[in-house]
Amino acid sequence: MPVDFSRLNIPLTPLDGRYRPAVARLANHLSEAALNRNRLVVEIEWLIHLTEVGALPGAPQLSEAEIEYLRAIPEGFGEQEIAELAEIEQETRHDVKAVEYFLKRRLDAAPGYIDVTVLPQVHEIVHIFCTSEDINNLAYALCVRGALHEVWLPAAGDLILAIEEMARANGSVAMLSRTHGQPASPTTLGKELAVVARRLNRQFGRLNQTEILGKLNGATGTYGAHVVSVPSTDWEEASRTFVEGLGLTWNPLTTQIEPHDWMADLFADMAHFNRILIGFAVDVWTYISLGYFAQNLAAQGSTGSSTMPHKVNPIRFENAEANLEISCALLDALGSSLVVSRMQRDLTDSSSQRNIGPAFGHSLLALDNLVRGLAGLDVDAGALARDLDGNWEVLGEAIQSAMRAASVAGAEGLENPYERLKELTRGQRVGGPELREFVLSLGLPEEVEARLAEMTPGDYVGLAPALLRHMDV
Repeated sequence: MPVDFSRLNIPLTPLDGRYRPAVARLANHLSEAALNRNRLVVEIEWLIHLTEVGALPGAPQLSEAEIEYLRAIPEGFGEQEIAELAEIEQETRHDVKAVEYFLKRRLDAAPGYIDVTVLPQVHEIVHIFCTSEDINNLAYALCVRGALHEVWLPAAGDLILAIEEMARANGSVAMLSRTHGQPASPTTLGKELAVVARRLNRQFGRLNQTEILGKLNGATGTYGAHVVSVPSTDWEEASRTFVEGLGLTWNPLTTQIEPHDWMADLFADMAHFNRILIGFAVDVWTYISLGYFAQNLAAQGSTGSSTMPHKVNPIRFENAEANLEISCALLDALGSSLVVSRMQRDLTDSSSQRNIGPAFGHSLLALDNLVRGLAGLDVDAGALARDLDGNWEVLGEAIQSAMRAASVAGAEGLENPYERLKELTRGQRVGGPELREFVLSLGLPEEVEARLAEMTPGDYVGLAPALLRHMDV
């Protein structure tokens, strides 16, 4: 009988297996343990807030030592605490209730750390007026905010910087364009990279400014239990100041759940960022296959083929493409499902949100691969130049446009420039001598004739080098 892997601590997904080093930082924000740690943060901060703002008549004022003790609980949430919480949940069969009981245990333990404390007497303030979703929506908001700003955005920024650096280094390196896959008017390698950098910078700005919402308003969003229990308190104000105190935007109008619209917006913007990179990965892969980029063997650090020793496969870009696709699929599914809830509440979002981590993880893995892949590329300027020199016909656009402009300016005998260039160049290879002969036969004004006769495909890049200044949005 084969070994039963289900009895061993073996990862089910590649993100927790072979790719763990690239995505491990997300565990601090989007793992189950991180969610429970942030649930503790929310429960503790709610308890502190209620006592500080005087929302509960008769509630004690907590000392600085007691507040410090409380806030140290989630900071010390480690392996032993994770195991203890799991044991409690085995009894409660409810994850948020388990957090409540875990916190109450810590309140009871406070006298061992603080000589004089009221914490064992404030059990009933823990989770007061809260439905589970009051805690969950805020905890998830903290999780996603941390993952976005502390892990994903810095990694995305590193990639953008790498693309920008490569763009600047190659701003004047002429390259044959390939619109529709066919030889077309030249550009520069740097300008094409700058296009990608600007697009990514735009999405980066949107993601960095994502508004993260939260709510705390009870079982159906009415503050019903709050008002009937303590009608003298301004519960909307207490809720607003609490949510904003967590660094979130207060949502004043919800059902039992915060509707997740902000999440859908964030996931759409992240998927858009991913899709820009899918196109980038495919293009770089193609440029490698054309010989425009040579892969640095030392930087790649991998075997190209198990059977063909001459090969160095562009695996970083292939891996990135695949993981970006997976991330987009998850982000799309999350964005479409989370904004739909049956009447005031159903539990579909509970399962869906647990997949935010993989959605971020596959994208983060792709970012890592792209940064490492770019670091392993060397531009083969000779290959770029040879490709340009083999496609002189791309100057047809320049010549017929100059003919039109000269005709408008009063030159004669330059009728039907497009048709004349089409007859010369379409479907056939034309070299430098043939184009120069054609230019000299047109009767162009002397200055225009000289300019066109001296032009090469490598010269025909327009303002491309100067356009790099627009990379930053």
